[in-house]
Amino acid sequence: MRALSVTALTGPDAVELVDVDEPTAGDGDVIVDMVYGGVSFPDLLQTRGMYQIRPEPPFTPGVEGSGIVRSAPPASGFSTGDRVAVWGNGLHAEVVRARPDQLFTIPAEMTLAEGAAFVLNYQTAMFCAVDRGGLRAGESILVMGAAGGVGTSAIQVARGMGAGPIIGLVSTPAKADVALAAGADHAVLVSDTWKDEVIALTGGRGVDMTYDPVGGDRFLDGLRALARGGRLVVVGFAAGDIPTVKVNRLLLRNVSVVGAAWGEAAFADPGLAPDIHRRLLPMVTAGIVKPPIGEIFPFADAVAAFRSLDDRTATAKVLVEIRPDLADR
Repeated sequence: MRALSVTALTGPDAVELVDVDEPTAGDGDVIVDMVYGGVSFPDLLQTRGMYQIRPEPPFTPGVEGSGIVRSAPPASGFSTGDRVAVWGNGLHAEVVRARPDQLFTIPAEMTLAEGAAFVLNYQTAMFCAVDRGGLRAGESILVMGAAGGVGTSAIQVARGMGAGPIIGLVSTPAKADVALAAGADHAVLVSDTWKDEVIALTGGRGVDMTYDPVGGDRFLDGLRALARGGRLVVVGFAAGDIPTVKVNRLLLRNVSVVGAAWGEAAFADPGLAPDIHRRLLPMVTAGIVKPPIGEIFPFADAVAAFRSLDDRTATAKVLVEIRPDLADR
């Protein structure tokens, strides 16, 4: 079968398409024919050895995707032909072996492509904003990086929780359109005055939550944009730089900085991801959660997908199409 391989820790150009042996099922395993692979910042960071999980090259990237069950043991809860979203490691391959707890049935309202964008970002949004950040109905939220897969999922989950106003921070007018289409009430362009614009949109009060998957030099203004008693949720560091803060700033308006890592929590608690999935399904049925899909790259051109995240041209969720012959399932 074909699979992607990161052959060196030198960035996206080290991603190659190679031939490898198909996996065989172990006791209790499900075999999945992968149709789409999601390309995310953890994948990009792994190409440089900068993610928390640092496999040695060569290794197959891919932490999420979607496909069709080829075979499954009776006790797994899955059957041949089921459409499933998959999360784990090494998923950018034509065939993968997965445990049942790594699989979720794709709702009928979603396409296979949308299913490939459903697990990582939306589970992260629910865990980080709601479980860790305590987002409640009626609260305002600033979503940084609001046009990417992480940002658009946070916007939709916030909408599903009844939060508002939802303010997206983006770098270009085109990305503002993506954030607004995902459900943001307002989109603010990065500038020297963006913090003041955010505060003005809340009537001078500031936001109850800043959802920050970006880090870098925007972190401090994200903290300054908080209302009294607000909290900034640290989701990731897409900008590459890990920010620091003098903690006396937290005293000025009784604000909090909350660390939130869904992956760590999900690996530690096998019941967490299924629970979040159940909580997300009503939002899917209501039409609030519908993963926006950006560019879909051919499997043979996967390096371009990784580059699109690296050069910040990507919007919404970037996918690679692994099996075009199965894409209409």
